[in-house]
Amino acid sequence: MAGLTTLVVGACNTVSTDKKEEQKEAEFVDQFELNEATITILQQKMQNKEYTSRAITELYLKRIDAIDKAGPKLNAVIQVNPDALNMADAMDRERKNGKVRGLLHGIPVLIKDNIDTGDNMMTTAGALALSGNFAKQDAFIVHKLRQAGAVLLGKTNLSEWANFRSTHSTSAWSSRGGQTKCPYILDRNPSGSSAGSGSAASANLCAIAIGTETDGSIVSPSSVNGLVGIKPTVGLWSRSGIIPISKTQDTAGPMARTVKDAAILLGVLAEADTQDLYTLTSKGKIQADYTRFLDANGLKGKRIGVEKDGLKVNTGMDKLFQDALAVLKSKGATIVEIELYKEIKQAGRDEFTVLLYEFKDGVN
Repeated sequence: MAGLTTLVVGACNTVSTDKKEEQKEAEFVDQFELNEATITILQQKMQNKEYTSRAITELYLKRIDAIDKAGPKLNAVIQVNPDALNMADAMDRERKNGKVRGLLHGIPVLIKDNIDTGDNMMTTAGALALSGNFAKQDAFIVHKLRQAGAVLLGKTNLSEWANFRSTHSTSAWSSRGGQTKCPYILDRNPSGSSAGSGSAASANLCAIAIGTETDGSIVSPSSVNGLVGIKPTVGLWSRSGIIPISKTQDTAGPMARTVKDAAILLGVLAEADTQDLYTLTSKGKIQADYTRFLDANGLKGKRIGVEKDGLKVNTGMDKLFQDALAVLKSKGATIVEIELYKEIKQAGRDEFTVLLYEFKDGVN
C-alpha cells in the first residue's frame, strides 16, 4: 500500500513565508531507504547480507530523530529504548552463528506505553502520575517478542490512560508525551488511543507496531493512518502486564502497513498465559501462522454489513467509502446497508458504566 513517500516532510512547514523555502519543501521527496519495507523484505535483506539488524535499527533511530523529534515533529515515540542497538547486535550474532528464531528475528518493533517492559524504559500510559514507573518484568506479549528475536525500538505516545482520562480528552495527547500528529495532515491528531503506534508505523519509524484497544483504539488510528490494524478476539493475546481499562474488552493487537505483516505478528504473540485466564479459553484454537489464511478470493460469497450513519456525511470521505465498497463488491462480497447504531445507543451508555467500574478495579 502507498506510504509516506512524498507528502509527510514536504508538507510539514507550510507556514513559512519564504517562497523559495516553500517551493523547496513542496518538491521534497522522502528518500528514506526503508520506506514501506515489510517483514519479508527486511528478512530477505538480512539473509542476503545487504543489511544487518543493527543497520536497520540505526536507520529507524535516525528516522525518529529526523521527523519525530525534529522536522515535522510527529511526536509519536515517547521513549527510545537505550538497549535497542544491543538487542540488534545480539540478533546479528545469532544469525551469523546460523540461528534465526523466526520471521521477527532482528525486526524493530515499537510498542504502546501502557505495556510493561522489564528494562530501562518506563511504563506510564502517558501519565505524569506514573512517571518513573519501571516495571519489574515484561508483559507476556513483550516476553514473546523477545523470544521471537524482535528488537524493542521504543515506546509510543498514546491518549493518556488509553483515552479513558476524561469525557473531553483529546486523542493522541498525554501529559507525559504531549500531542502526537497525524503524518498525513499535521494539524490533525492520528486518532486514539494507540495514536503513537499508528503515526509511527505509517511514517516508517518502525517495521511494525503494537497498540491496545478497548473500543476502536487499534482500528481507528489504523484507519486514519492508512494501516492494517487487528483487534484480536479477547483471549488470543495475553493482557498480563498491560495497564487496563476493561478486563472484558481490552486486548493488544498488531498495527502494520500490510495485511501479511499484521497476520505474522498476530500469530507470533498468540499463546495461552496462566496470568490471564481469558487466554485459557483459546487453548486448542490458537494458530501459529495466520498468514496461511490470507486468500485473495476470500471475500467471495461473504455478506458485509455497512452502517448507514457512515454514509453521506462528508462528500470527500463518502467518495472514498463508496470506492472501497466498490472494491469489496468487485471481489465477490455482498454489501448490506444496516441501521445498527441507533439500536445500540443505549447499550453504549450501559457499556460506559461497566467500564467505569472495570477501570477503577483494574488500575487498583
